[in-house]
Amino acid sequence: MPHSSARSPAAPDLAACLSPTPFMDCTHPAVLAFVRQAVAHLSPAASDADRAIALYYRVRDGIRYDPYSMRFDPEAYCASTVLADGAAFCIPKAILLVAAARAVNIPAALGLADVKNHLTTPKLRALMGSDVFLHHGYSGLYLNGKWVKATPAFNIELCERFGVPPLDFDGVHDSLMQPYDVQRRRHMEYLKDHGWFADFPYERVMSDFRRAYPRLMAERAASSRFEEEAPIAP
Repeated sequence: MPHSSARSPAAPDLAACLSPTPFMDCTHPAVLAFVRQAVAHLSPAASDADRAIALYYRVRDGIRYDPYSMRFDPEAYCASTVLADGAAFCIPKAILLVAAARAVNIPAALGLADVKNHLTTPKLRALMGSDVFLHHGYSGLYLNGKWVKATPAFNIELCERFGVPPLDFDGVHDSLMQPYDVQRRRHMEYLKDHGWFADFPYERVMSDFRRAYPRLMAERAASSRFEEEAPIAP
C-alpha cells in the first residue's frame, strides 16, 4: 500500500455538503432532536465553530466506539440509525457528525483514509488479519472559510481505558487521530487519504472490506465489547 501524509483532499462542493442524502439524513427527526440537545446550552449568537465543537463532543462521547458493532446493511450507515444503535465504529460516527453539522447549516463531508493502528486488540487483529484499517472515517467541516478535519471516533472512556489522549477539536485546527499514546508509543499512522464525499460511498467501501477482511465480514464479534479487551502493546 502506498504511504503518504494525511494531506488535505480536494475541497468538495459546498452545496452538495449542505443537502440531506440517504446516509446523511440530516432532516430526520432523531437527528434534529440530537442536534437541538447538543447545542441547547449555546446562545442564539453562537458561531458556526461553537456549534460544530458542541456537536463534535456530543458525537465523540455520546456514541460509544465499538468496531464489533459493525454491520453491513446500508441502513446501518444512516445517521439516524447510528443514534438508535448508540454504538458504532469510525465511519458511522463520522457520518453522524456530518449530518448533525448540515442540520445547523454547516457544510460537511465524509472523509476516508487508510490508517495503520498500532494499538489494537488480539481479537480484533485476528478478525481483521491486519493492523491496517481501510477507510477510516473522519468528518470535514467548513468553518470560517476553510475545511477543517474532525475525528469523533474514540469516546473519552475508551481513550482512558487504552491509554490514549482524548482527541479534542477547537473548530480551527485539524483534529486527526493521535500518532502516539500517553506513553509515547506509536498509535496511529495515516497511509492514504481517499478524499471527501458528499455521501457515503457504500458499495466502494463494502467491496474493499470484503476483499481485505473476509473473516471480519463473516464473523462479527457482536457479543464482545471492544473497550473491555486488553490492547496489544506496540
